[in-house]
Amino acid sequence: MYDRRVRLIEHAAKIGNVSEACRVFGVSRKTYYEWVNMAEQYGLSALLPRDRRRPHQPNEMTSEEVAVILSEAIARPTLGPKSLLRHLRKRGVDRSASGVAKVLRRHNLGTAKQRVIALASLTATETGQLTEAAMEGPFGFCQYASRPGQVVALDAFYVGKLKGVGAVWQLTAVDIATRVAVVQLVVGDKTAAVTALLLTHLKKALRKHGITLEGILTDNGPEFVGKAFQSRVGELGLHHHRIPPRSPNHNAVCERFHGTVLDEFYRPHFHRGRVEDVALLDRSLQAWVTDYNNERPNHGDYMAGRTPLQVKKELKRRIRQTAA
Repeated sequence: MYDRRVRLIEHAAKIGNVSEACRVFGVSRKTYYEWVNMAEQYGLSALLPRDRRRPHQPNEMTSEEVAVILSEAIARPTLGPKSLLRHLRKRGVDRSASGVAKVLRRHNLGTAKQRVIALASLTATETGQLTEAAMEGPFGFCQYASRPGQVVALDAFYVGKLKGVGAVWQLTAVDIATRVAVVQLVVGDKTAAVTALLLTHLKKALRKHGITLEGILTDNGPEFVGKAFQSRVGELGLHHHRIPPRSPNHNAVCERFHGTVLDEFYRPHFHRGRVEDVALLDRSLQAWVTDYNNERPNHGDYMAGRTPLQVKKELKRRIRQTAA
């Protein structure tokens, strides 16, 4: 699909006849100009289609391992079979993701919603606290940066309204080249002044990872186009890239991370008990982010089972070899 779109644009430019090029490729002139406008404004990457994940095949499990798998799945209900593997290995169960999925389906725990309901039921039995099962989060497609810090995706994620605290937002930054994540919780409005402070925190946090902040990618929300934020961007000498209006998939790295933190941290955390202290919530969140950056394998097409720490080391080694 991507190659066909690019070839059409190149062919039309070569022959100088849009109508003839559209006839050859079987595309309407309206569609052609839509593709051209996207490419001119946001680059050829805007023409990329969304990839689909490959399915897994089932495998059998022993009765001794089933109890461990079920207990880990309910304790971490929003983790899929592949993400559960590292936790299972710590308990002596070394099996494939497809085998784990078969066990979960056989016990009516094949979906995240079913596992969340199971955890919520146990919580209600033990503490009397009732919660509702949540829906799934967003997904996106891969983006690219040639070196760490070149483009860092920023976005805001609404955590919820906590009793006695108020509205809580998570400000998120994900380095596109390495997927190293930095997050910060904010109580109240996410204003341009607040996101400007995030840039200062982000620069220091990335420096601890050995990454120099060079550019950022944001949507067109008021917190990212406000005067305070723009002034801070200029002071730090950053390149500010903006995604097209109403196109969250162009900030897919952040959107995918939000789906991950929602599934793997917030949902299990809020199902375990009532949260009324933002400081305690933030400490738990930062511990999860540390694990995400250093230990948790990412099985997306780009990461291919690597952690952000591993990708960072590989990119830096490749950059040194190229410079030499």
